[in-house]
Amino acid sequence: MSGKAKPAVRSDERLPPGQHLTPGFPVLDLGIRPEIILADWRLEVGGLVETPTTFTWDKLNALPRFEDVSDFHCVTTWSKFDVRWTGVAFFTLADLVKPRAEAKYVLFASYDGYTTNVRMDDVLDDDVLIATHYDGKPLTREHGGPARVIIPKLYAWKGAKFVRSIEFSESDKLGFWEVRGYSNTADPWTEDRFA
Repeated sequence: MSGKAKPAVRSDERLPPGQHLTPGFPVLDLGIRPEIILADWRLEVGGLVETPTTFTWDKLNALPRFEDVSDFHCVTTWSKFDVRWTGVAFFTLADLVKPRAEAKYVLFASYDGYTTNVRMDDVLDDDVLIATHYDGKPLTREHGGPARVIIPKLYAWKGAKFVRSIEFSESDKLGFWEVRGYSNTADPWTEDRFA
């Protein structure tokens, strides 16, 4: 399974409607920033896959490195341009665990209890990654370190901080914000914030 080609540009404007550009990098979370010792960190990848795998920190970081520079859009109306992430491409993980044909959704769960659901088509895009570095430095706790999910074409709540597990599923299991009325599809270009 490999990444897809980038879709056609949806707008002549780089900033999605309803967003404003910020020079900083605001921090939003559940108010819990777990301290995770790297020797104890695990990423469990399972569900409808041929090869369920648990990654240790060393095992994840032994995979091919992937860098992406993309824009970051928060549902609270701010955007940050040209954010540089480094980590492991999601399609690399998918190639290793081999999702079964009936897997249509992915549920991410985090060390702080957070969850979020994403369609398979969105996570298999060519710019989605498990980020371990931001702007060339290890990802800090305030930004979801040691590892977080980045899905640049969706609002940022779809990218779980402090990621702990990835479950491939045939059914859509609503995540933390989705059960509270947020959108399943989260497209910044259509201001798809709420269900």
